[in-house]
Order: sequence, then structure tokens, then C-alpha cells
Amino acid sequence: MSVKEATKAVPAPVHATPEPPRPAKGHRAWDEAPRWQIYLPLGIYLLFTLVPFYWILLFSLRPAGSTSLVPWPMTFDHFEKVWTERSFGTYFGNSVLVGVATLLMTTLVALAGGYALARFDFKVKRAFMLALLCSQFVPGALLLVPLFEIFAELQMINSLGSVILAETVFQLPLSMILISNFIKNVPYSLEEAAWVDGCNRMTAFRIVVLPLLRPGLIAVGSFAFVHSWNHFLFALMFLNNQDKQTIPVGLNSLMSADSVDLGALAAGGIIAAVPVVIVFAFIQKWLITGFSAGAVKG
Repeated sequence: MSVKEATKAVPAPVHATPEPPRPAKGHRAWDEAPRWQIYLPLGIYLLFTLVPFYWILLFSLRPAGSTSLVPWPMTFDHFEKVWTERSFGTYFGNSVLVGVATLLMTTLVALAGGYALARFDFKVKRAFMLALLCSQFVPGALLLVPLFEIFAELQMINSLGSVILAETVFQLPLSMILISNFIKNVPYSLEEAAWVDGCNRMTAFRIVVLPLLRPGLIAVGSFAFVHSWNHFLFALMFLNNQDKQTIPVGLNSLMSADSVDLGALAAGGIIAAVPVVIVFAFIQKWLITGFSAGAVKG
């Protein structure tokens, strides 16, 4: 082998890209914010967020007439009062029934409608999507009169079914849009591969697509549950008997024109908030994934 050929055979040296200079110890980079600029706004935000929660907890645990800023001696008399004397046990059960039923109905209908919007093309698809978006600008109070007339004709006034149907109708547009965007992110080739293997459309959807929609379904279901749990207007208008009312209406009954039992009201607020906090503590990972994926246009 000649020297020329040997020279060609030797690979050219690879020059590594020089690393950028690191700031000296004790000095920060020019684009790095000082820690106080991060912690100070966060501290102020936590202060304004946590102080009201502590105030509710304080009123619910300290004895009536006490002005102490620390809940000591601690008492649970307010919780016992609202749960037994003010029928909050009944309100709690009604709210759970309304929330779970709204969750199931909203998720099932939104799943079917979202799949149709994501996978099929039809003439009025754009107009239907526009109608769904415009429906989000309609306030719930505007639907009270027509819904009341419909439920009165169906003899559903003073029935939990009327509240469940009203909450489902109110939640469907946003839920359907989220589910359709989430289904668009699932590759269509996965369903086609299942069809080639002998599955029909329903089987392919159940085996291939549905497991991938778990974050989106959890996001939509949790949003429907929390909204129906906290919604006050429909339960107030469609339910008359005390044994049919939900927690928001029960909290309103603790306030009168002459006086307000702050201890009982705070205890009722804690009872109303604890289930929602527990639910979000368990589903927060899937909730963030679901809303972020459903918000991306496919």
C-alpha cells in the first residue's frame, strides 16, 4: 500500500464541539433568575390560597363562641350537627349519586360522539363542531326555563334524574370536543391493522383504541363529576323536597337572613371539599395527561 493510499485510509480526526464556559462557583448565569424572584411570588400565591382553607378548618374545629386563632380545644360537634341534625348525610348520598351518574352518562355519550367526529366525515360536521363551540358561551341560567318546562311535561320535577340529565347536557359539548381531539391523536393505522386481523370496528375500538383513551376518559369524567358535585343552580330549581337536595343546596340552607352558623357552615364546606380533594389526589397524573393531549389538535 502506498503512502497516499494509507493516508486516505486513516480517518480524519473528529473535533469535539467545545463546551460553553460554565459560570464560576458563586456566580449565576445571565439568564438564570435569582431564587427570591421564584419563591416570593409562589409564597404570596400559597398565602392567599391556604389562608382561606385554614380559616374554614379553624371555624369547623374550634368550639362555638371561641375567638382563638388555633383550633384548641378541638371539637367535632359542628360536623356531628350538620351530618345528623342538618341532614348532610342525605345530601352527601344524593350528591354522590348525581356525580357518578353524570360521570357515566357524559363519558359514554361523549365517547360515542367524539369517535364519530374524529373518524367520520359528514356534510354538517363543521357546522356541528361550530354549534358545540358556540354552546359553551350559553350560560346555564339561560337553560333553566326551557329545561324546567321539559321536565315538568315529563313529570321529572323533584327527581334526581332531572338534575342528572341537565348536568349531562351541560357537560357534553366540551367533553365531546376533548374526546374527539384525543381520539385524533391515536394513529388510524392501529385500527386498520386490527381490521386486517379480522376485528370489526367495534372490536378494534374496544381492544386497540379504548385502552389508549384512559387519560382522556379520566379527565372528562373527573371534570363532569366535579362540576355536577359543585353545581348549585340546577339542584335548587328542580328539587323541592329536602330529602332530594344535594350538598350545595344544603350549604345554602345553613345561611338565613338573620344569622349564619359559621361553625356548621365551615364543617359543611369541609365535608363538601374532602371527596373532591381525594379524587384529584388519585387521578392528577392521568388528569394532566388527558387535558394536555385532548387540547392538541390532531
